Amino acid sequence: MKGIILAGGSGTRLSPSTDSINKHLLAVFDKPMIYYPLSVLMLGGIRDILIISTPEDKPRFEALLGDGSAYGINLTHMEQAEPNGIPEAFILGEDFIGDDDVALILGDNIFYGQGFTTLFRRALENHRYATVFGYRVKDPERFGVVEFDHRQKAVSLEEKPADPKSDFAVTGLYIFDSRVVNIAKQLTPSERGELEITDLNNQYLKRDQLDVQLLGRGFAWMDAGTHESLFEAAEFVKITQQRQGFKLACLEEISYYMGYISQHALFKKGKTMEKTDYGRYLIEIAKRKHTEQYWEEIDRNPMLGMVENE
Repeated sequence: MKGIILAGGSGTRLSPSTDSINKHLLAVFDKPMIYYPLSVLMLGGIRDILIISTPEDKPRFEALLGDGSAYGINLTHMEQAEPNGIPEAFILGEDFIGDDDVALILGDNIFYGQGFTTLFRRALENHRYATVFGYRVKDPERFGVVEFDHRQKAVSLEEKPADPKSDFAVTGLYIFDSRVVNIAKQLTPSERGELEITDLNNQYLKRDQLDVQLLGRGFAWMDAGTHESLFEAAEFVKITQQRQGFKLACLEEISYYMGYISQHALFKKGKTMEKTDYGRYLIEIAKRKHTEQYWEEIDRNPMLGMVENE
């Protein structure tokens, strides 16, 4: 399974904040926005990930995340010259995808909830053709909307309908088989000049090959694409972290617990940011199995550390 994060676009809804920087590099409380979708793919066990951004911002993402080796994953960076719609990501990533299935997540989407990782992993394991995730919203006319029959089977998909047939929106997380590349190539642009993800999903729906996984009340889904939603997302992350004592979308912590990096590598990364709460959090996690004296000695003589995956 490959992963794609679509982090292009012009971010006009966040202007003037995005006049000189990609919105996915803006902070959502204490970390860049792109950490959140990247953490979703990592928690799903996906290690080969393509980040698609603008020509101007590609070097910035490379500077921030590198080739992924610091997190024990493989990151590839690619440009999207113009925001021509979500399905173009599959066309651009054709060589990257190859014959593999692929999960795509939008760079401004944040998911949270008890059991979300289990749900996502199960969806990846049970995936056959196409899987989307539905979430109940109070303003479905702003989203792609999925309609169900009495068996909760998807029967229609509409993009921003004036009269929604349900209040379930399709989120910015998708799983497709490798045929998605050729299907995307056959799409025609909509009236706004873009390839539409709803049109792509409808191609699978017509073949009776679209599964919809519903996210219930215990989950939170946020699209941090406006000033209001960005602020709300930051407040949500802040309050959740302060009350529960752990950090959301902490890439180093995820890498450590997934077994991708060593305890010593985690400690060293924390030391580079020890003046911040984020850095101290990494150090705290790394120290849990050893004494303060041990880590002081390691800091002086790194060769005494564990065998590393760095």
